[in-house]
Amino acid sequence: MPVGVVVFSLLVAWLGIQYFTHKYRAEAEKFDLGDIEKMEAASLIYDRGDQQIGKIFIENRHPIPYSEFPKQMIEAVVAAEDNRFYDHKGVDYMGIARAAIANWRTGHIKQGASTVTQQVARNSFDLHERSYKRKLVEMFLAERIEKHLSKQKIMEIYLNRVYLGSGFYGAEAAARGYFGISAKDMDVGQCAMLAGLLKNPNGLSPWRNLKKAQETRDFVLGRMKDNGFITRAECKQAQEQLLIVRRPSNPFNKVSYAIDYVRQQAILAVGYDRAMNGGYRIYTTLDSPMQRAAEVALRQKLQEVERRPGYKYQTYDAYTQEYKAAEKAAHGATPNITPPAYLQGAVLAIENKSGGILTMVGGRDFLQNEYNRAIQGRFPTGTAFAPFVYAAAFEKDLYPGVIVQDAALDNRNVMIGGETGILGEWGVERPDNDYEGPITMRSALVKGKNAATVRVGFLVGLDAVKNLCTKAGITSPLRDFTNAFLGSTELSIDELTLAYSNFPNGGWHAKHPYIIQRIVDSTGKVVFEASSEKVTAFSDATAYQISSVLAESLRTGTGSVAYTNYGLKDFPAAGKTGTSYNFTNAYFIGYDAPITCTVWVGFDKPGKIYRGAFGKDLALPVWASVMNASLTSFPATTFSRPASLKDVEVSKITGLLANSIASQSAARAMGIKDDPSKNYKELATDAQIESLNKRVSSVFDKQYDENEWPRAAAAVDLATIPPIAVMTPPLLGFDDVYNALRPAMQQFDDSNIPVMKALPVDAEKSGDNTATPADSEGTEASASASKSTQIEIRKAEAVKPLDSAMDAPAIQVKPPEPIKF
Repeated sequence: MPVGVVVFSLLVAWLGIQYFTHKYRAEAEKFDLGDIEKMEAASLIYDRGDQQIGKIFIENRHPIPYSEFPKQMIEAVVAAEDNRFYDHKGVDYMGIARAAIANWRTGHIKQGASTVTQQVARNSFDLHERSYKRKLVEMFLAERIEKHLSKQKIMEIYLNRVYLGSGFYGAEAAARGYFGISAKDMDVGQCAMLAGLLKNPNGLSPWRNLKKAQETRDFVLGRMKDNGFITRAECKQAQEQLLIVRRPSNPFNKVSYAIDYVRQQAILAVGYDRAMNGGYRIYTTLDSPMQRAAEVALRQKLQEVERRPGYKYQTYDAYTQEYKAAEKAAHGATPNITPPAYLQGAVLAIENKSGGILTMVGGRDFLQNEYNRAIQGRFPTGTAFAPFVYAAAFEKDLYPGVIVQDAALDNRNVMIGGETGILGEWGVERPDNDYEGPITMRSALVKGKNAATVRVGFLVGLDAVKNLCTKAGITSPLRDFTNAFLGSTELSIDELTLAYSNFPNGGWHAKHPYIIQRIVDSTGKVVFEASSEKVTAFSDATAYQISSVLAESLRTGTGSVAYTNYGLKDFPAAGKTGTSYNFTNAYFIGYDAPITCTVWVGFDKPGKIYRGAFGKDLALPVWASVMNASLTSFPATTFSRPASLKDVEVSKITGLLANSIASQSAARAMGIKDDPSKNYKELATDAQIESLNKRVSSVFDKQYDENEWPRAAAAVDLATIPPIAVMTPPLLGFDDVYNALRPAMQQFDDSNIPVMKALPVDAEKSGDNTATPADSEGTEASASASKSTQIEIRKAEAVKPLDSAMDAPAIQVKPPEPIKF
């Protein structure tokens, strides 16, 4: 070939190379090298003890500085991926030539020649297109990177960015996932295994093929020996060790209701991208020992219920089998299966002073159903609502010693469950429920007396109860019916828990419950911090009076089985069981000085759990476990008693100050002897005592003969107004056949304490439809009169059978016609 042609050809080739070099070098210059260190990083979640409990991410990555990578990790990567890393300037042209020859000889691509720096360029700027153009841009970009960054910085970026299989990005995330340790604690064999994954991250993952992963590890160890990084003896020893990895689960990526709620709140605090990709440290208020105790106790209790003889609903175990089958059939997609209908439960515990959430269990299995019942669910509270009714009474200067009637109450006054009958047959709190007649408010709340609670509500009024609940932190509007006194309103568990925290706090609560204490970025700067505001709900005296009653309820009332059956430790605590109508919801809400905890059990679609499913049996055992677990971090102390409360001696018979003229006069008016042996110590403020004295002084200070009674003077001459015959009873719509608002005392016990008891169901058949009072002074005449006027007490008739499914269509009642004036 003529020399001129050769020279011309070389010139054209040179010009072509210069053209393409200039073109693709210019392309490489367009990339901002400042973006190399910008990589998605998981945000780590810590509990209140600074222990990592989870992470949220799009890419599961946890960047660390170069100094925290072990020297053997660096050497393993160099041996496996780029043995001339410290010699080239971004591109290993000798390696390219060697790989080209090897690939030409085999007839297919067998070797690659990408350096670590080229891989950094490719992964940082998403240069994954398989073309010569992309490869040229990558090479020139790698040379730029080498000019601007040190070898250490390049290796640091590489080890933090590279994908290592099984969802792990970067050596730190992979070390924690595969071995359960930090990268700095890995030995040479573990380092070699991670370096070996770089060729085929998913295919060589030890979770998919442990044998292949071990073979790859041994190959990398051999390369490290050949490069002089380790000795022959060290290589042999490492190769002989069995490769041990963790089970295929990441404990720091556990999906749960609590972690998911943290994720939601972090996104609200700093935005989606920053929360999911920013590598933040999220410090929560969660207490891990309490959380574990709640999860275990709830799971065990609900499984115990499902093993009851005759249990007829879907069980968790049965649904789980169906779910796994659907999951397998979906091949990685979302399983096509209906949501679970098995029995559910929820637990929420907060720190009283701050409102920080210590425990959150939103259901039995987050993977099967993400509906968080602890914050999203709304359920009737049943009798767990009663303390707020009594608190409203105490705020109106009543006090726990006031007498209230526990007697038959016409259910039409309240409309819980049935259309007829007496209230006591609906929504009871214990199977041995009975009427006790006149009892103190303290006893009524301790024993869960529904009829007495309704009468307390009648006494203070629904508006007063509503106002107190609003101040206490209950944001859901109460129903405008008297059955609201017995918890017919659906409330969320978080608002109910917050409202209860007023009692141990002395009448105030934190403005909102929260779960994130603070969020810190990678530089240590606090980008979010929770603030807690206090809201006053009612007086500290009312709060302490309720706590004293609920402490007694826990010790001797419906919650006493916590000590005898469920192992609750002996510390100052208080609480209230709750059971809603037809056993559809079971609650226990209790507290000590630092913590308030609510446990709920029920179905998402309301239905009877089983007849007799009381809160003391289903929810109380879980509460006891959580509170026992709290004592290490939150030692219980006594409730702080306000100075405004005084000890007063009270008569259980009259509810008045013991041995006072008013109490003796009240007893005489009731036809009873005031018995000093029935006196007891009660708590009252000066205002409550003064209000009590005012109520009784005008009636009992002076005794009038009938002809001396003061008469009301008419404003007009009544002689000119024709009389109107009364055609209907004063209670609109029905007769108050059970003397619901002013029940008569039907009999007395041997201590002259008035007792109201419902007649037995078969009273009509036996003909004994009256109660015979004991032989007591002043009672025979009233007893004789009651025999002639006693009415039949009708057995309650259910709207639908007691054991019917709750998914039956509701009865539609036509509203009454408006009153015409």
